[in-house]
Amino acid sequence: MKTPFLEKINNTPLIFDGATGTVIYEKGVFLNTCYDELNLTRPDLIKEIHQDYINAGADVILTNTFGANRIKLEKFGLADKVKEINHAGVNIVKSISEDVYILGSVGPNLNSGVILTSENADTIKESFEEQISALVGAGVDGIIFETFFDLEELMLASKTAKQFDIPIVASMTLNKELETPKGLNIVSALEKLDECQYTDVLGLNCSIGPHAMLSAVEKVIKKINKPLVIQPNAGHPQKQDGRMIYLSTPEYFTSYCKNYINLGVMGVGGCCGTTPEHIKEMSRTIKALTGVKNHVEIVKTMNRNDSITVTPTVEKSDFARKLFSSNEKAVSIEITPPRSVDLNPMLEKVQKCKDFGIDAINIPDGPRASARISPMVAGVMIEQKIGIEVILHYCCRDRNLIGMQSDILGGYAAGIKNYLVITGDPPKLGNYPQATAVFDVDAVGLTKVIHNLNNGEDIAGNEINPPTSILIGVGANPCAVNLDKEIKHFYNKIDAGAEYVMTQPVFDADTLLRFIETTQKYKEIPVVAGIWPLVSLKNALFLKNEVPGVEIPDSIINRMSQAKTKEDGLKIGIEIAHEIKDKIDSCVQGYQISAPFGKVDLALNVVK
Repeated sequence: MKTPFLEKINNTPLIFDGATGTVIYEKGVFLNTCYDELNLTRPDLIKEIHQDYINAGADVILTNTFGANRIKLEKFGLADKVKEINHAGVNIVKSISEDVYILGSVGPNLNSGVILTSENADTIKESFEEQISALVGAGVDGIIFETFFDLEELMLASKTAKQFDIPIVASMTLNKELETPKGLNIVSALEKLDECQYTDVLGLNCSIGPHAMLSAVEKVIKKINKPLVIQPNAGHPQKQDGRMIYLSTPEYFTSYCKNYINLGVMGVGGCCGTTPEHIKEMSRTIKALTGVKNHVEIVKTMNRNDSITVTPTVEKSDFARKLFSSNEKAVSIEITPPRSVDLNPMLEKVQKCKDFGIDAINIPDGPRASARISPMVAGVMIEQKIGIEVILHYCCRDRNLIGMQSDILGGYAAGIKNYLVITGDPPKLGNYPQATAVFDVDAVGLTKVIHNLNNGEDIAGNEINPPTSILIGVGANPCAVNLDKEIKHFYNKIDAGAEYVMTQPVFDADTLLRFIETTQKYKEIPVVAGIWPLVSLKNALFLKNEVPGVEIPDSIINRMSQAKTKEDGLKIGIEIAHEIKDKIDSCVQGYQISAPFGKVDLALNVVK
């Protein structure tokens, strides 16, 4: 049996479907048609739309009953078919799947510009009661009140529904000023709904696009205690060939939905303009996130066998010795494995780094979900042919738990002693959007796996003797959208056995310093700061807008925009990198310096 809806949404973020009316219109149904009546006259069409959303990954389907109340149906001459239309709307979804949650969609009875008064309150209440009774009788998992612009009407609707002992989602619409259409601040509106005993889940939907909705979420999320569901429009519509078209891409829409989840939203879906394609892209990304996907539980163990000698952290590698026991900064350069089987160009760059005195080479693992030569093979070749240590980034996306453990053991046997454990980007961010992601564990789980190997035990509890002696690093993003969540995740990684932390590229020194100060609880954990020398305004804008976890202040963008030539851009980028380094130098134990577009000389200039 399904977990009850309220229990599920209070613990795991859910994927809601997208627009129904938008898709009905795209399939050639005129706007003057009663879309709710299509449950009776064209059930196959409605079934097809719901099926497409389920196939796209939706956990929650809203019935095609938004306007199926007596007041709205009356203008179509259908007031006597309230029960029939609502029953049909529920049964269409039930005929497709027993696994999805079905929420009965109920829209406002009042029209825009009409207010709730003592004269019309009874009529409005009776209309809600009739529709909700029909939906509950047909077997919905809950009721969702959508696109309400009048708080008082929404409170009346919720109170009416509560007598049916059914979960209630109360969702309001808002404008770009983050107010309800009646001028009430959306934070005040949701605070009142949060205090209301008749609501279980709160929501914001329609009227504005993903970007404006993010601003609303940031203002609201910490002011309420009940779960929040967000369903933005697909941007603002534009008129083309007589039709209003939404131009927001599924990728653009998804990038914001990911931020909603990171801020603590418990349900994401789409409203006007969104389609199954939007939900498909969003679902693939959201369901791979830590906190959404159910990872394999790894139990951290401590060495209990006296015959197994566990290596102290500082003795695990030359990079560890530099990081923990020297007044000098440990410095690594990031070099991406090639898209070719010819490793010589990469090895030449690595040799230049070694000659310069760099301590280690960072090897990314499928950066931005792109396929390159195996980072482990690249790392082994670097250590064997050049004789400089590598820090192998290892992500959880591509291999199951057994394969990951085999890789870790094999890499260590081949000489790789330093790992940076990361969860990894979802495949949709890269060049292979149809590839599937595994994510048996996230960075916390994999850190526990390696910690256990270091203590002589594999994932099945079998003895590993001699144990590995791997220096375990993890990532952190001081500029995370939800910093409290990021810090909690960082603490979990340290508790799992991480021994140092490497940050995302830092473009705001003050943000990193605040992060370090906030995490003084683990001040013994060395911080390796990421430094990226910008090469151009285009490069800066790409990182700011397209690379997850990278935040570049507008002041940096403005400075890069002053470059008149390619050489100017390189010079300004190096200057910014040096300024950031100087400001954070006393608070970090090392640097991970990127070589953008393989330009190793740029990275070495930052070291100078």
